[in-house]
Amino acid sequence: MSIFSKHLPAVHVEHHKYTADSPTEKMPVPDKVYISMAQHIGAPCQPKVAVGDLVKVGQVIGDTEAFVSAPIHSSVSGKVTAIEKNLTMSGIWDLIVTIATDKKQEVLEGLAPPQVDDKDSFIKAVRASGLVGLGGAAFPTHIKFNPKNLDEVDSFIINGAECEPYLTADYRTMMENSELLVNGLKNILKYLKIKRGIIGIESNKAPAINKLRAMVKDTPEIEVMELKAVYPQGGERVLIYETTGREIPIGKLPADIGAIVSNISSVVALETYIETGMPLIAKKVTVAGNAIRTPKNIEAPIGTQVNQLIEFCGGYKRIPRKLIMGGPMMGAAIYDDGMTVNKNTSGILAFDEESASVPKETSCINCGRCIRTCPMLLMPALLAKAYEAKDVEQLQKLNVALCMECGCCSYVCPAKKQLSFTNKLGKRLVMEGGKK
Repeated sequence: MSIFSKHLPAVHVEHHKYTADSPTEKMPVPDKVYISMAQHIGAPCQPKVAVGDLVKVGQVIGDTEAFVSAPIHSSVSGKVTAIEKNLTMSGIWDLIVTIATDKKQEVLEGLAPPQVDDKDSFIKAVRASGLVGLGGAAFPTHIKFNPKNLDEVDSFIINGAECEPYLTADYRTMMENSELLVNGLKNILKYLKIKRGIIGIESNKAPAINKLRAMVKDTPEIEVMELKAVYPQGGERVLIYETTGREIPIGKLPADIGAIVSNISSVVALETYIETGMPLIAKKVTVAGNAIRTPKNIEAPIGTQVNQLIEFCGGYKRIPRKLIMGGPMMGAAIYDDGMTVNKNTSGILAFDEESASVPKETSCINCGRCIRTCPMLLMPALLAKAYEAKDVEQLQKLNVALCMECGCCSYVCPAKKQLSFTNKLGKRLVMEGGKK
């Protein structure tokens, strides 16, 4: 049986893309940056510097020999003043390297484009760049680009959907860094020996579609595909289905059905490294929400505090009730605006009391809306009951692991139940093996 129905289940969320026409502004180097050693899925990095060391832009300051990992580079030049533990928004302790900047932004001596002439040297360059999935997942890119069955992969898909409300940083990347994007895709197809490249963009981003189509009109192996402007069009499983018609079986990865997916910003960051030798040290971020005085798209050094970005946008115009890192559908609330921009930070949203208030839950009326809108065709109401009963077997039977935590079920629920978050708890319960 197909996971998807003939027409993709989805919701029409209000986009609030009022920063779409706001060109990216590069913010000044802050007095200090606080660079996390855990900016990717997998083993955290170990600091390669000590307190008192002088560092330069592009210098490796964290790495590990663990397979699932990626190096971390200094985004500034200056002096390491502290290496200490700090609580992350995920509630875990992480090592933070604090660097007092000298504002000179001196680049590491010898920084140069890598020598790339085949697949192996290309994959080596991908890891050296420090690249992880910049769309939010933060999975080390050199692993994603080198699956065991790479010779069976025939489609490389670039995710330009950016279906989350408020976020426009990827759109600005398409408009401002289109040459890097196209060149990056060409290099990926060349070195990974993949026949077809697809850039999937939602229909509400017509200027980007038109610009990129004009750039690849003489490149038959690359297609710019217009997608419906619905949520969650940018989900990996959804995007693959919409661009290729292929479905990922439960427990399988995109490469198992001949596809690799990467975010717009990831491809641009990689090509920047290939052409200049500058690793991933900065991030383009949308700062928006009704508590922000002047919403903007900002390029900030990794390790910049959220409050510095907000100050660059004129500060708060209302008292913020909720801060979200990412988009409102899949982003995570943060408890302090002193937290920092990481590699996978795509947005900072601030909302006032009225916008951030959580409605009171009422009883389920068995309307079925959560089922009809779930892109994975799950049964969120039944999953919630299974979680409340701590029934691990039932959670597995109902395929809770397939939940992409997109928030569609919570969005449409007339009882205002936090179904998506309950699914997240259900997945954790299954991983832990039931009751403790």
